[in-house]
Amino acid sequence: MNKILEEDLKDITGQNINFEKLKNKSVLITGASGMIGSYLVRTLVYLNETKNLDIKIYALVRNKNKIPNDIKNINIIEQDVCDPINIDAEIDYIIHAASPASPDIMKNHPISVIKANTIGTMNTLDLASIKNATYMFVSSREAYGEPITEKCAFKEDDTGLLNPVNARSCYSEGKRAGETFCATYQAEKGLNIKIVRPAYVYGPGMSLNDSRVQTCFLNDVMNNRDICLNSDGSAIRSYIYISDVISGMFYVLLNSDDVVYNIADDRCIISIKDLARTIIKASGKDLKLTFNIPKENKGVSNLSYGILDMSKLCKLGWKPKYNTLEGFKRTIEYFEIEKR
Repeated sequence: MNKILEEDLKDITGQNINFEKLKNKSVLITGASGMIGSYLVRTLVYLNETKNLDIKIYALVRNKNKIPNDIKNINIIEQDVCDPINIDAEIDYIIHAASPASPDIMKNHPISVIKANTIGTMNTLDLASIKNATYMFVSSREAYGEPITEKCAFKEDDTGLLNPVNARSCYSEGKRAGETFCATYQAEKGLNIKIVRPAYVYGPGMSLNDSRVQTCFLNDVMNNRDICLNSDGSAIRSYIYISDVISGMFYVLLNSDDVVYNIADDRCIISIKDLARTIIKASGKDLKLTFNIPKENKGVSNLSYGILDMSKLCKLGWKPKYNTLEGFKRTIEYFEIEKR
């Protein structure tokens, strides 16, 4: 196993999380080949190996060949989450993490994006209702939209502005609708619902083939290219390293009584141009930052201030470990190891 992954798994499973609740339980992860989904699956496998919890792990993916080869002892369900889900087994926990998040997909296939967060959410909630399972929906910071008041940090009961007739809203409006599905199933079916809204996530397992800004920057530095920004880089984002997201999710799933939690790190609030500079610094290479601003850039989020308040989750005892520089150093090292 890549040493960065192993260190992350040790860190996640060594925290003060009530993992014993998962002993002899069955857990279904959708989107299990994605960054968040695969880290969740790896964490459950690691818990079985190190704590003998005997968790039965079900991994739902559209393409089973995308499951990393080193992940063993899981039950793979190959199907689209937008199709009805039938599993002939007890399921105690469902984490719905299946959602396309690439700007290219949002630009070229917005229907598939909104379907995963609406129809896919309904299908997984129907299964949770049948199985009487605890359910977690992986939402997003983008569900808030733009802040109504300038430069606010969103708390869990805040709302912002979104344009529903902009096709790029397929992701953010889809996440909002998914959360409403959760609320309706909780109200009418009595399901135990958890919703997490992570900040912008990066780290080992992220695709290097999509057009998210952090992906483009990583590709540049790993290929010894200067970074060229297609904007003025002034937009502010809140980033968070993947292992901090996963530990936060388990705190919410196993240690919390409330429903909705942000997962963010207030040390990692950064402009896009400073993110580029940080990634260059993390690479240790002598590269430059340049600008080439196009007239139009469809598929890219137009949110100018994407900050989340982290205080509610911290009250559960959660604390993020890696700042932006440290997190991207780990990410670059992970990919360098994978190339060897």
